[in-house]
Amino acid sequence: MKSVTFTIEGMHCDGCAQTVKAVISAEPGVKAADVSLQKGEARVLYDPQATSEDRLAAAVERPGYRVTARR
Repeated sequence: MKSVTFTIEGMHCDGCAQTVKAVISAEPGVKAADVSLQKGEARVLYDPQATSEDRLAAAVERPGYRVTARR
């Protein structure tokens, strides 16, 4: 298992945070996702054999949000 924290721009409400959590959680290999509207970030625990940071970032950006940093 690996974890990554994405800094995300464009989340303005709890509905945005729930959307981000839903799209990340739907990706194969994701074991847990915690999205914080206040911090503007998402912490993701995932299986690197099933998905990648790039794929997870693309999932976040699909509905119109922007990943500005990873750590």
